[in-house]
Amino acid sequence: MTERPGLRPPGPDRFFCSDAARERGDPLAGTAPHGLAWVLVEHRGGWPANGFDGLALEPATKARVFAAAQAVRARILLIRRHAGRRDEGPRRWAVLRYEGSGAHRQQWGTWSRDEDLAAIAAALGAPGETGLPPVVLVCAHGRHDTCCAVRGRPVARALTERLPDLVWECTHVGGDRFAANVLVAPDGVYYGNLDAPAAVSAVEEHLAGRIHAAHLRGYTDLFPAQQAAVAAVLARFGPAARHAYTVTATSRVGDHWQIRVTGHRPPATTYDVEVRTHRAPPRRLTCHGPATSSALIHEATSIRAV
Repeated sequence: MTERPGLRPPGPDRFFCSDAARERGDPLAGTAPHGLAWVLVEHRGGWPANGFDGLALEPATKARVFAAAQAVRARILLIRRHAGRRDEGPRRWAVLRYEGSGAHRQQWGTWSRDEDLAAIAAALGAPGETGLPPVVLVCAHGRHDTCCAVRGRPVARALTERLPDLVWECTHVGGDRFAANVLVAPDGVYYGNLDAPAAVSAVEEHLAGRIHAAHLRGYTDLFPAQQAAVAAVLARFGPAARHAYTVTATSRVGDHWQIRVTGHRPPATTYDVEVRTHRAPPRRLTCHGPATSSALIHEATSIRAV
């Protein structure tokens, strides 16, 4: 594999956070970051460790894009096609927005000069277009975390071979230890612990309206305990489309949650899912740096049909 600058080849004494997480059996469910909007900026060169923040762009334009994204809590991701599948011509940008109705919105543009990116600020306030296919984003941000590149790039290659127009590599999406990570947006669905065959299967099933629990980290419109509840229902009753279930009630007493999940496919069924939240022991959760932290775990303990 040809290495991009900033990615060091694996060595026998290196610590890899994704290997450690797999050995521990860190649970995936309930680990997707909350978010309803994403800004994508195509950058074909090497990515700084801090992504968009580290780009040497015209300062006023950069500040305007950042402020507009921050105002709606949109995540800014740098994107590029996988190596060997390079687009010619102007670079692209996009604003992707999740809507609970399923009528997700997208707006795309191009940029040649830094100043062209100012159009992103206007797009964040515009309606956007519905009916476009989702974007498949594979985290391959090696300068942020080695595992994201080592595990992400083979996944990006496999998905690009199947879905060349939908797939982009992207900067950090969160959860390095679950690499390879895939975000399908603006659907707002995170998948993790993927290898190439699993990624192809998960994404093709997703596009066919069948989301499986096996590699699901969560839906980004839900909070962690709610994500875990929906994943538990999918694990118990089988795959379903993105909007087949809705969280209709949430209550909490201490570390215990009761999440009501309502299904919309016939026969419509409502489930009460109990979720327990607790902290794991402090561990190294990223490849870079020796610091440890304690992750929250959200465990579904029971499912009861109402």
